[in-house]
Amino acid sequence: MSTFVHHPVRDQSAVRPVPAVVAVVLRDENVLLVRRGNQPYAGYWGCPGGKIEPGERIEAAAIRELAEETGVKAEAGQVLTAFDVLNRDKTGQLVQHYVLVAVCCRWVSGEPVAADDAQDARWFRFDDLDETSPDLNRHVVDVVRMAKAAIGLQA
Repeated sequence: MSTFVHHPVRDQSAVRPVPAVVAVVLRDENVLLVRRGNQPYAGYWGCPGGKIEPGERIEAAAIRELAEETGVKAEAGQVLTAFDVLNRDKTGQLVQHYVLVAVCCRWVSGEPVAADDAQDARWFRFDDLDETSPDLNRHVVDVVRMAKAAIGLQA
C-alpha cells in the first residue's frame, strides 16, 4: 500500500505588499548609508528606512526611520521613486514583497550612530559609490542620482 503525502503549495496571494520608505539623506558630497540588519537586503549597505506605520505619511515615516536607525535629523523633501523588492525562498516561492518609496532628505544635524536594525551607519562620498560593489544594495546608486538631481547637483 502506498502513501500519498500532500505538500500544500504556498498561496502567493497570501503574501501582501508591505509599504516602506527609504530616506536618501544628502550632505555636501555625501550620502548616508546603513548596513541593514533585517530584510530586505540584510547585510547590504543601503539607505535608512523601514515600514510605514498605519496612518503615517510617507515623509514622516522617512524621518522617523532615519532617526531610529541613525540618530540623524533631516528634513523630508520630494518623493523620488518607488520600487519593488521581492524576496523568494530557495524554491522560488515569494515570501516577502516590499514596496519601497524613496524620499529625498536634507541633513539638518547629528552624526550617524547605528541603532535599531542598522548594523553600521556612515557617510559615503558620491564618487565612491560603485554599483558593482557586492555589498551595496542595487537601488542605492539610482536613488542617489535621483536625489542629487532633485537638489540641483550634477547627476
